[in-house]
Amino acid sequence: MATAAHANTPTRPNLSFLEIFNMSFGFLGIQFGWGLQLANMSAIYTYLGAKADDIPILWLAGPVTGLLIQPIIGSMSDRTWNSLGRRRPYFLVGSILASIMLFLMPDAAAIANSFGEGFASLARAVFGITAGVAIAAGFLWILDSSINITMEPFRAFVADKLNTSQRTAGFVMQSFFIGIGQTLANGLVYYFNSAGIDAGTPAGAIPPSVSYAFKIGAVVFFLSVLWTIVTTREYPPDDMEAFKQMRAAKHGIGGFFREIFSALRDMPATMKQLAVVQFFTWLGLFCMWMFFGLMTSYHVFGAPNADSDSFKAGGAWGGLMFAVYSITCFLVAFLLPKLAAVTSRKTVHAACLVCGGLGLLSTFLIQDSRLLILPMIGVGIAWASILSMPYAILSGALPAARMGVYMGVFNFFIVIPEIIASFTFGRIIRNVFGENSTVAPLYVVMAGGAFMLIAALCVMFVRDVADDVPAQRVIEADEYQGLGVQQSAQPVPSTGLER
Repeated sequence: MATAAHANTPTRPNLSFLEIFNMSFGFLGIQFGWGLQLANMSAIYTYLGAKADDIPILWLAGPVTGLLIQPIIGSMSDRTWNSLGRRRPYFLVGSILASIMLFLMPDAAAIANSFGEGFASLARAVFGITAGVAIAAGFLWILDSSINITMEPFRAFVADKLNTSQRTAGFVMQSFFIGIGQTLANGLVYYFNSAGIDAGTPAGAIPPSVSYAFKIGAVVFFLSVLWTIVTTREYPPDDMEAFKQMRAAKHGIGGFFREIFSALRDMPATMKQLAVVQFFTWLGLFCMWMFFGLMTSYHVFGAPNADSDSFKAGGAWGGLMFAVYSITCFLVAFLLPKLAAVTSRKTVHAACLVCGGLGLLSTFLIQDSRLLILPMIGVGIAWASILSMPYAILSGALPAARMGVYMGVFNFFIVIPEIIASFTFGRIIRNVFGENSTVAPLYVVMAGGAFMLIAALCVMFVRDVADDVPAQRVIEADEYQGLGVQQSAQPVPSTGLER
C-alpha cells in the first residue's frame, strides 16, 4: 500500500552496490523461513500425529494471514515514522517473533506435554488432533503472521530507497537472496539427514535434522533482517506536516477496502480471464506444497508409516527437490522474455504450466528418488512463469491510475483457491482414500498436475491486449502490494517481461 505515499517522491540519489546489497539482505532470512516451512511442515504435522486428511486445514495459516496481515501492515507502515524509520520497525518486530516461532516449532510436542493431559484432551475433543499438532498449528499461525509483518514493508522499502533507474537492480538483488535463502533452507534437512544424525530417533519424534534446520533458520532469519536494519537508513517524509495530517486521518484501511470493492466491480475482461488461470494454477501449487514431501516418503521411498527411517529420508529428499525447482526458476526466468519475443506471453505461460503439470503427473511413474529431479525441473519452469508472466499480461490490460489496487486484487485469486483447498481437501481425502492413507499424497500431487494443465488450457482463452507495456507502469504497480501471500510476494529476476 505504499504507492500513494511515494507517487510524488523526489528522485533519490543512486545507491552503491553495497547499499543495495545491505537493504536486500534481509530477504535471505525471510525466504529461509518460508523455505523451511514449505518443505517440512506437513512432515512435522505427521510426526506429531496428524493424518493425511488433517494436513490441508492445518495449512490454512499461510493464505489467511497473508490476506489479513499484509494490507494492514502496508497501511500502518505508510503512516509510521520513529527513530527506526518507517519500515524498519516492522522488520524488527516481525523478525523477532518469526525467529522465536522457528526456534520453538520442533519442540511443539514437548511444549504440549508441559500443559498436561487436560490440554491434550481438549485438543482431541475440540479439534480432533493431538496436542503437539495443536501447538505446532498455533506456532504456524504466529510464524506466518510474523513473516508477513516482516516481508510486506520490504517491497515498499525498495520504492522508498531507490530511484526509478535502480529499482530493477533492487528487485534483482532481492531475487538473488530469495533464491539463496530457499535453496539453503530446502537442502539443510537433507544434509543433516545424510550425515546420519537422525539414527535412533524414537517413534513420533521430530528428527534432529528438522530440529537443527529450524533452529538454524531462526538465527539466520533474525540476523539477516537485523543486518538490513543496522546497515540501512530510511529517508524521512519529504513533507512532515503533510505526513502528520495523513497519519492523523486514520482512514487508510477503510479507503483501501472501498477501492477493492470498486475494482472488483470494474474488473477488466483480461483480468477475469486470468483469474481463472490463477485459480487452477494455485490449486496445483498448493497440492504440491502440502503433499510432495509426504508423497516422496510414502511412494518413492516406500515408507510404511511416519515412524520409519525411510519416511525421514524421504522427507529430507523432498526438501532437497524443492531446492531444485527454486534454482531452476531463477535460471529459467532470464530466458522467458526471449521466448515471449519470438512467440507470445500466452504461449510461453501455457507451455511452462504444461511443464509443471506433466512433471507432477509423472510422479506416478517414478520409483527412483533421483528421477524426481525431472518433475522438479518442470515445476521450476512453471514457477518462473507463474511469478512473472500473468502480471506482465495483466499490466497491459489495466488503467494506469488503478494498476496498484488491481495488482492487489489479483492476489485474491491466489488466496481463494488455497483457502478452498484447506477447507475441502481433507474431507475429499477421507471420503476417497480413508483416514491415515499413505497413497493419498501421491494422488493429491497428481491432482496438482491436472490443475496446472487445466490452467494451461485456460491461458489460451486470455486476451493479451498489449505487447508493449512501459516498464515504469510495472514498477509503480509493484510498489503497491495491496494484498499478497507468502508464495506470491516474491520477486523473480528482472526478466524484461514488462517490455
